[in-house]
Amino acid sequence: QLDKESIEDFNSRLTRLPFPPSLSPGYKIDDFEIIEEFYASARSQLYKVRDLQSGRIMVMKTPSVNYEQDNHYIDRFIQEEWTGKRIHSPYVVQVLNINREKHFLYYVLEWVEGITLKQWIKENPQPDPTTAINIVEQIAKGLAAFHSNDSTHQDLRPSNIMINSEGKIKIVDFGSVFVAGVAEIFVPIRHEGALGTASYADPLYLQGKNSGSQGDLYSLATIAYEIFTGALPYGDKIENCVSAMDYDRLRYQPASQFNAIIPVWFDRALEKGLKFDLLERYQTIASFVGDLKYPNSDFLRDDPKKEFTKSPQLFWQIMSGFWVLMLLVMVVLFSSS
Repeated sequence: QLDKESIEDFNSRLTRLPFPPSLSPGYKIDDFEIIEEFYASARSQLYKVRDLQSGRIMVMKTPSVNYEQDNHYIDRFIQEEWTGKRIHSPYVVQVLNINREKHFLYYVLEWVEGITLKQWIKENPQPDPTTAINIVEQIAKGLAAFHSNDSTHQDLRPSNIMINSEGKIKIVDFGSVFVAGVAEIFVPIRHEGALGTASYADPLYLQGKNSGSQGDLYSLATIAYEIFTGALPYGDKIENCVSAMDYDRLRYQPASQFNAIIPVWFDRALEKGLKFDLLERYQTIASFVGDLKYPNSDFLRDDPKKEFTKSPQLFWQIMSGFWVLMLLVMVVLFSSS
C-alpha cells in the first residue's frame, strides 16, 4: 500500500520530478484539467481540477517555482503528500492515491465544499453553543488521527479548517506537520518565524521547541475560545512576542469578558488549555474537551453560576435557549421597523 511506503522510498521516487509549468484554466496535466486557481502564495498554489479519467473534482497542490532550487523546500513538499496519505479520518482532508504516472511534482486532494472556519466565525458571532462545542469535538477527533500516526499538525487555525453547510469539519493543509522519526531526514524550512501563525500556534513551538500533541491542544483551545467569544485569549499583542519573557508579560483575558453567559468553570477550562507552561496545561486533548462539556469540580469552587451549571446538559440547553430568544427579539425588532 502506498501509505505504508517509507518516507525514504517515497522521497527517492519524487525528488527528480520537475516543477509544473504555470497552469491556467483548460490546461491539462497528467489527465487532470485545470478549472481554476483558487489560492496562491509565495510558497504554493491550489487549483480546482477535474480528473479526466473519473470525472471527479479534486484539488491539485503545486510547489512554487520560487523554491525550485531549494532542496529543503522540495523535501518538505514531498513530506506533505506522504504525511497526508497516512492520515485517514472523516475530519481530515484526504490526500488521494492516483494510480498513474506523474510527470511533475504535485499532489491531489479531495475537493471539500464549504467555507473556512475563519469565515464561519465571522458569520456566526454568537453561535448556538451546542453547535460550537460540536465543532470543537470534531476538530479534536481530527487531531487524534494525526497523533495516532505519531504526527502533530503544528499549524491549526481557523483558515486551515473547512466547514460545510451541515456543520461538518475537515482539517486541511499538511505543510507544517511534524512526524516523529522523520525530523532527521527532513530539515525544517528555514525562514523568519515558524510555520504556524502566532495567534494560534503554541508559543513553545514558535520559540523552536517541540511541544508535541500539547502544542495542537493549545491551538485547539485558542480556536474554541474564538468560536465562543469572537476574540483571541491574549489579544493582538501575542503577534509581537518573540522571547519567553515577552509571553510572560501577557495575561489571559477571561472569555466571560466577551460573552457574559460563559460560566467560570468553562472559562477556567479554556484558560488551562492555553497555559504557556506545559506542566500547567492539559496533558491530553480528551481531558480538555471533557472539561468543556462537563464541569470540573475543581473549577466549580467560587463559581457564582455553579447552582445553574452543575448539570452540563442544563447549561447547554440554557445557553442555546438564550441565543434562540435573542434571535427572536431581533426578528421582531427588524419586522417592526
